Amino acid sequence: MDDGSLHIVMLPWLAFGHLLPFMELSKRMAQHGHRVSLLVTKRNIQRLPRVPPHLSSLLQFVELPMPSIEHLPENAEASIDLPSDELRPYLRQAFDTFQHQLSSFLRQTLPRVPDWILFDYAAYWAPRVAAEFGVPCAYLGLFNAAVLSFFGPSASLMGCEGARETPEQFMELPEWVPFESTVFFKPYEARELFKPGVLPDASGVSEAYRFGRTLEDCQLISVRSCPEFEPDWFHLLGKLHKRPVIPVGFFPPSPQESDTDEESDRRWRSIFQWLAKQKPESVVYVAFGSEVKLTSSQVHEIALGLEGSQLPFVWALRAPADSHGSPAALPEGFEERTQGRGLVCLGWVPQARLLAHPSMGGFLTHAGWNSIVEGLALGLPVVLMPLMFDQGLNARNLVERKISVEVPRNEEDGSFTGEGIATTLRLVMVEEQGQPLRAKAKEYREVFGDEKLNDRHVWEFLKYLIEHRRQQA
Repeated sequence: MDDGSLHIVMLPWLAFGHLLPFMELSKRMAQHGHRVSLLVTKRNIQRLPRVPPHLSSLLQFVELPMPSIEHLPENAEASIDLPSDELRPYLRQAFDTFQHQLSSFLRQTLPRVPDWILFDYAAYWAPRVAAEFGVPCAYLGLFNAAVLSFFGPSASLMGCEGARETPEQFMELPEWVPFESTVFFKPYEARELFKPGVLPDASGVSEAYRFGRTLEDCQLISVRSCPEFEPDWFHLLGKLHKRPVIPVGFFPPSPQESDTDEESDRRWRSIFQWLAKQKPESVVYVAFGSEVKLTSSQVHEIALGLEGSQLPFVWALRAPADSHGSPAALPEGFEERTQGRGLVCLGWVPQARLLAHPSMGGFLTHAGWNSIVEGLALGLPVVLMPLMFDQGLNARNLVERKISVEVPRNEEDGSFTGEGIATTLRLVMVEEQGQPLRAKAKEYREVFGDEKLNDRHVWEFLKYLIEHRRQQA
């Protein structure tokens, strides 16, 4: 390709909260005329949105064979396929075998290897593999700059100088943050962080090590955010890692392209017909992402909260983690008492299309960055109930900016009540005291949902990649 365009390889982690944003950014880069190879397993290719026909010559899937790993269920190719979080290390173990397949792919492209590899945090080995072929690597951070800054220098993540060794150290602002902020973990979140994060697991390394090695070895850090949203954190992130930090914007998914085939349209027609009968901005959408596995007691309290709020709702519900695949954790008589006022949708839903419906007026979410981006891009006020990973930090970040509120929780064990959910939903959705929050959410639509701003950041990112591309022999 001698026309100045790039060949970019994309290597996402095996979770749909990572696969879908990688896919979305791949489409946007292809729209700028660049060739993209997205490395994904067969089953995940089948589950991802189809490549738009006008981009099919530029954006192509490269199938990665999924290895058989002891303890990993058959056909488990993404975190959504795992019946419990305890199996997550075995998925990482399988993912780590892709380093050999990445090497084989790059060897097949000789003598004209790709210009860049954009890789996810879990593929901490990608820079080492790419270096053998002289290909530069950029880390694509699907977390915002505040989260990445909070976790600090790569050495501290890898257990070296400045490493935090107790949950209490994550319950306060780290010493390298030079400004006031409430972006830190609550006690129950910090303790949970230590279970999967700090110690090596079946894959041989810890999650923290993966992050640290990734940030240490990449040539460039790209972040799914922008300085228009968090200028101080972007500045700090660059100082911490002493390498270029480039925003790529938010690239929210297009509701029109989320899932538009005839079968899915028939499946969801009745739901959209129901939504059309609701008042504008009156319905709350409830979803907790593909990673979170709620317990039966949590599902029970969420149901009581939705019932008590008296608000119309659409709830994307997955079976509780402790219910053996059955959604039976709903309170007895719940569906009868809420009939006509709310819909419970089991399994996958076209989230982007639902959120974009005019009747939607709020979003009860786990504070995952994908969901926050999708909600604020549409100007929806979000009610936050963080449950894992970076979500507590995201929640503090939005509350600090007076964009959102969190559901009240017991800070020691993280428990919540249906009454707390109902009260918070009504505050944000209908009560007079919530009007500033609703106005703030619409204001931030001009940042998160501004297509010109998002496209400009993608264009500037691509410009950097072009200027620093590998010089082909």
